[in-house]
Order: sequence, then C-alpha cells, then structure tokens
Amino acid sequence: MGKGGLLREMRRRNIFRTGAVYAASAWVLVQVATQTAPFLHIAEWIVRWLILAAIVGLPVWIVFAWFCELTPQGLKLGSEVDPSESIARRTGQKLDRWIIAILALAVVLLLTNQLVRQKNASLATDSKASAVFIPAQSIAVLPLMNESGDPRDRYFSDGLSEELIAALTQIHDLKVIGRNSSFQFRDSQQTDNAGIGRKLGVATLVEGTARKQGDRVRIVVGLIHAADGTSLWSQTFDRELKDIFAVQSDIASSVAAALKVTFLGRPSQARDNPPGGNVAAYNAYLQGKFQEARVTPEGYGKAIEFYDQAIRLDPQYAVAYARQSLTWTNYAVEMLGGAEAQEAYTKARAAAEQALSLNPELALAHAARGWLLSYTSFDHTISLAEFHRAVELEPNDSEMKNDLATELAVLGQLDEAARLTREALATDPLHGGWYGNLAAYLSALGRLEEAEPAIQKAIALQPGGAFYHRQLAIIQIQRGEKEAALRSANLEPDPTWKINALALAYDANGDRAKSDVQLQILVEQQANEMAVQIAQIYAARKEPEKMFEWLERAWNQHDTGITLLLYDPFMLAYRNDVRFTTLCRNAGLTAAN
Repeated sequence: MGKGGLLREMRRRNIFRTGAVYAASAWVLVQVATQTAPFLHIAEWIVRWLILAAIVGLPVWIVFAWFCELTPQGLKLGSEVDPSESIARRTGQKLDRWIIAILALAVVLLLTNQLVRQKNASLATDSKASAVFIPAQSIAVLPLMNESGDPRDRYFSDGLSEELIAALTQIHDLKVIGRNSSFQFRDSQQTDNAGIGRKLGVATLVEGTARKQGDRVRIVVGLIHAADGTSLWSQTFDRELKDIFAVQSDIASSVAAALKVTFLGRPSQARDNPPGGNVAAYNAYLQGKFQEARVTPEGYGKAIEFYDQAIRLDPQYAVAYARQSLTWTNYAVEMLGGAEAQEAYTKARAAAEQALSLNPELALAHAARGWLLSYTSFDHTISLAEFHRAVELEPNDSEMKNDLATELAVLGQLDEAARLTREALATDPLHGGWYGNLAAYLSALGRLEEAEPAIQKAIALQPGGAFYHRQLAIIQIQRGEKEAALRSANLEPDPTWKINALALAYDANGDRAKSDVQLQILVEQQANEMAVQIAQIYAARKEPEKMFEWLERAWNQHDTGITLLLYDPFMLAYRNDVRFTTLCRNAGLTAAN
C-alpha cells in the first residue's frame, strides 16, 4: 500500500478523528485533575502519573482504532467487517460531534482557568499593595505594662498610654492608631511585632512599662521597628509623681525626635492634664476613665464619683467636666429610664456647659454637648454642628470622626457617614463596633456586597458582640439568603437582640407563626425599651399601620431608637409616606436622601 493509499485508509478508519477525540479528552482530564488537586488534597505524583499514562496511551489507542471498527453489533476487528457493510462514515460524523463537544468543554476550562489566575494575581497584587501602603510615618502605642505590683494600678499605665496617643496625634502627617485597636495587644510580648504592625498598618510601635510606687514613677519606653522588631530608641524616665506631666511631654517629644518629625499641633488641647497641674486630680481623672470603660452601672457610678473628685481638686478641669457629661449621657441612654434618665441628662447638660465655658476649644466638650442634644432635645442640626466643630479641633482623632459619622447617619447622610467611618477605621482598624456601624450604613444604602464583609469583620473582632449577628441576619434577608439569616439570628449572643433577629428571620422564611411568637415576647418584655425595633419588625412584615403605631409610641416615649429611622432598610421602604416624613420632621431628622 502506497503512502497515498495509507492516508486514505487511515481517514476511512477515522484514525485522525479517533486520535483527536483521545487527545482532547486526555487534555480535559488532565486540566480537571490539576485544577482540583489542591482542593481535593490529591498528591502531585498521582497527577504526574496521570499525565504520563495519557501520553503512553495515545499510540495504544491509535493501534486499537486501526484494527477495530464500531458496528451496530458493537466493536469488531476490521478484518471481520465487509467493506460494503462498513459504517465508518457515519461513525466519523459521530466522532466529529464528540470532538466539537470536547473542544467546547476545553474552551470553558481554559476561560475558567484564566479567570482564576487573573483573580489570584489581583489578590496577590492587592496584598502587595497593602503591604507597601504602610506609611513610614505611622505608629501605634501599645498599652504600657503595669509593673507596680498592684493590678488596681493598671488605670495609671493605661492612662499614660492614652496620653501618649493623644500627644502623638498632634504630630503633623503622622498616622497614629487609636486606643481601641492598639490596646488589643496588651500582652504584646506574646505576639509577633511584625504581625502587630501588619494588623494595625503601622511601621513603628511604642511599648514599655510603668511603675507607680508612692510618690515616684518609673517609665520605660521604647520605639520598635515593627517589621523586624529592632529597637530604634529607648529611654527610662525615673521621676517624682508630681512631675508626671513633664514626663509625658518628654516622652512624646523624644518619640517625635526618634521619628524625626515635628510637633505642629496644639498638644495641650488633646491632653487630659488638669490646667493647675494637680497630680491628685489627674490620678482621680484616670481612675474615672478606667471605670467608665467597664460600661456597667457600677462602672458608670464610680467613674462619675472619680470625675467629681478630680473637679473638686481642680475646679478648672474642663476635660473632667466633659468626660463626666459623656458618662452621664451614656448612663442614661443605656441603663436608665423615666425620671432617673431625665435627672442624668440634666447633670450631663450642666457638666458639658461648664466644660465649654472653661475651654471653648475643647473638642471633647463639643462632642459631649453633641451627644446630649442628639439624645435629649432631638436638635440634630445643632448637634451636627457640635460634632463638626469637634472634628475641626481634633482632625486626627478617630473617635471624633466616628461621632460625626454617627450623627450624619442619623440625618440620612449615609454615603458621607460610611466615608468618615472608613477614615476612622484607618487609624483604629480593630474597632468592632465601628465595623458594625459601617455595615448598618451600607445595608441601608443597599450596598450589600460591602455591608456583609464589614459585619463579618465586626464578628471576627468581637465574636460575643451584641447585635452583630442580628445585623448579619438583616443583610442576609436583604440578599434573599433566608436560611442563612435564620442561622445568624440563632447565633446572636444577646438575648433581647436575638428575639428581634428571630422575629425578622422567621418571617423572611415564611414562618409567620414562629415570627409572631418572638414578636409577642418582645412586646411583652421590651415594649418601652424597644418600640422602634418592634416597629422595624412590622415594617419587614409589610404592615405599615402597625409600624407607624409603634413609631408614634416610640416618639411619645422619647425613645432614642428613633434616631435609627433613616438607616433602617425595612422602615426606609416607607420614606415617601406622609406619616414617615412628618415623624422625621418632628424628630428633627432630614428626609432620606
């Protein structure tokens, strides 16, 4: 048989088509194996043997196709098939269709592989960009370790750490991490410095110890290069307690010099020192801050007593008045009601006005007055101006930015609220509560792809945090993920918020009976405290009459929850209802954007 005859015979027996089917099928098999091996934990040697077997199998397949032919009765040797009965042409047409199908599958695999590679490359690029983005002029003050031998003196070492943070925020162009995030690394010696630097997004760390014994204080402070843990500068300050304010200034100046940056702000405005330099007043003030941070009735009560003591020792202590005002307001909002709450608000108002009269440019005093106005008189126009003024006075203070963002959200300015909250998180990146706020703003805006990662971050930072899982359930309801919403609602650790979340989630899943049970529990147990949340459930159930009935009740009770009206996704569905706009006007709110 000549060369031309051999080729004709190979075509007649579909050798080329059969080989193409084999090659395409083997390629698809190898692609699937290589792409799924990492996920299925398949050993690399198995994939390598699979590729080798595919290569070796090709000539075997070709020989098989030469000697065998597919007939209606099955495979037969070619020598057994009469040429007049051969269906090789029809078999070739079937093989063509197989080739087209396999090639289409191959194209899909190629596109998928390319997309995955591009995504991985993008993630790698983003990761590198994040690492490179850490500015050289960035710092986090880790809480100074209390070495006094008495755990009750921790308020002093914590207070010194906060003072140093406040002083460093006055340095021009220096990124300083806020207290909430930096204090999460209290036991920093058990943690990798490089890891802390990456988590906080800073190049340098301040760490050290504080020992307070009698009328003397010994402070050891060091500046650390986060990436490799090398020491850039360290110094010991051994002074009398009466010199504590000078020591604070010395430490901040020394750190600034070590960083080779210059003070361009007004440190005295950010500092909590009493104007008369009374060390006993300062000590009482620090104890007040320590107790306030406990966020308990006992903690608030003791904090107010310590602030009273600080004010008695130095009647010009504006910062102590401001913090006392904030404590009275928070105490009333979170734990009091009725006449007790009104009395607390009256005391908060007096303290805020006194702080402003003593120091009109004290940012904390403006923030204290802003919160008081927001919660009591519902005069959000003036409260917004107070928060704006606080940010003007302390533009690098993340707390002030978050306060302003919260008030903007109350007024329905959600895009700006989200932007400012992200700015606040840039210098306090481990603040779970602020991620929770951000998730709520984004949820109301319908930006659910951004909202869910934000609330997941809050949960990761504070797994036991109240209402985070409830917020996640709301976002999942918005996304139509009903079963996931029910799982999230069941994970809510706070009992009251869990009832609220379950009422919403059961309704979303079409189980009105179970939703009714949870709603009834909330009505029986929390009608005075959670009237707005009850209204929210009726809004989700598309029962506007009941919703407005409970919102009216909330307004008559001066329920502070009414401030949530313009960023609740369920109640916002009725923003065009005249009853909604009337309520917003009465509550000092602006209609939704």
